[in-house]
Amino acid sequence: MKKYNIGYTQGTFDLFHVGHLNLLENAKKYCDKLIVGVNSDELVLQYKNKKVNITAKDRARIIKALKCVDEVYIVNTLDKSQILEKIDFDVILVGDDWKGNQRWENTKTEMNKKGKDVIFLPYTKGISTTKLAAQIKSGEQNER
Repeated sequence: MKKYNIGYTQGTFDLFHVGHLNLLENAKKYCDKLIVGVNSDELVLQYKNKKVNITAKDRARIIKALKCVDEVYIVNTLDKSQILEKIDFDVILVGDDWKGNQRWENTKTEMNKKGKDVIFLPYTKGISTTKLAAQIKSGEQNER
């Protein structure tokens, strides 16, 4: 496994769960410094068309408290080239549930042209914020 200086990952991290923790801990294994972008409330509403349960400020605070995370920024774009203008990372680390997604394939090509890598990390099966929110709403017990 290649070790990078600065790694970057980004997400909403609403209703923080073990899948989020697994992603962040795995991402840290690839870099000396892990920077995390937390999607702003407005960005989530724009691209997911739903409101978050926890504000960006609080989600960023939760992420910053993790020992595997070195820096946190609240971000207003999914465009990694725009983020690269502000944060000089060496690699983007993302869940492999996005592998094959056209947006991510385009991002990988674009980042490779800029000398940056994109690594897809194992996705934690059986848990998602959407599933967790539905369980909370219905009063179901989590099977994990």
